[in-house]
Amino acid sequence: MDTNEAVIKIRNLSKSYRDFWGLEKVQALKSLSLDVHKGEIFGLLGPNGSGKTTTMKLLLGLLFPSSGEVTILGESANNVEKNERIGYLPEESYLYKFLNAEETLDFYGRLFNMTKAERHRRIDHYIDLVGLNHARHRQLKEYSKGMTRRIGLAQALINDPDLVLLDEPTTGLDPLGTRDMKDLILKLRDEGKTVVMCSHLLADVQNVCDRIAILYEGELKELGRVEDLLKEQGRTQLMTSRLDEAAITEVRQVLEKHGASVETVDHPTSTLEELFLKTVQESRDRPGRRFVPEDAPADASEEESVEDVGPSDDSPADAAVESQAASNQESPDAD
Repeated sequence: MDTNEAVIKIRNLSKSYRDFWGLEKVQALKSLSLDVHKGEIFGLLGPNGSGKTTTMKLLLGLLFPSSGEVTILGESANNVEKNERIGYLPEESYLYKFLNAEETLDFYGRLFNMTKAERHRRIDHYIDLVGLNHARHRQLKEYSKGMTRRIGLAQALINDPDLVLLDEPTTGLDPLGTRDMKDLILKLRDEGKTVVMCSHLLADVQNVCDRIAILYEGELKELGRVEDLLKEQGRTQLMTSRLDEAAITEVRQVLEKHGASVETVDHPTSTLEELFLKTVQESRDRPGRRFVPEDAPADASEEESVEDVGPSDDSPADAAVESQAASNQESPDAD
């Protein structure tokens, strides 16, 4: 695969929205120029209103540029025939709620003049890919937000596209759904597809994209590989196994000898996403385990359940509950 082959070429692309009188109201894009290479995941990053969705619509030919040129898959963006090789997941999936997953994919497969056998093969493949086998016969109106995004992605892939455009693919998803969507995007790259995704969520782009472009108020502010843009060239980070205070003092002395100073000495941390996913996985592996603060009052319902089960030699808490129950039985009734 030639990773230097440009699937998308954008040169001096500008887009202005005008009012009823033809006067310029908003300039959504200002002289945007960039390339997207074959087989990469490219991220368009920026706050709301930075021009990400406008760029997507210009690539699809849904909007016409005010100036500049766009070439996509070797064709002009205005050539609608090139859309047969493109899959598109909009920010909101507008699907027919009374259809189920199979019927939805069959409907969109017919738009590409696929044979019945080929449609069925792809329907089975993409429903399995997005993890909806258990809900393939349920109407979409019964789907959660995460399930709707999954079937929307399957619909975008039904034509086996060379290029996949994803507009805010993780919008409205919980952390588990977000992680699943990221895994699906990485799997698309492994299958040789080129993916362009836009998002204003930094973690989404950082974890899956090979290169990113940062837009702000319609202008390109940064462009490059994620690791290169995040790397701080003026600082050096050392990570070792645990050191005692004597070793840390000695390391400080060596660094000071070479004209450097130790800014911080601390233990590395994980991300909030990693902590959340780890907690969920541990909860699945060990059902019933929960965190109880030290100053939390005892749960009366739990005491009753322990009393019903009977004494246990394994826990002092169980013995205390048993003793309290026996005391209650010996005391006279209030009546």
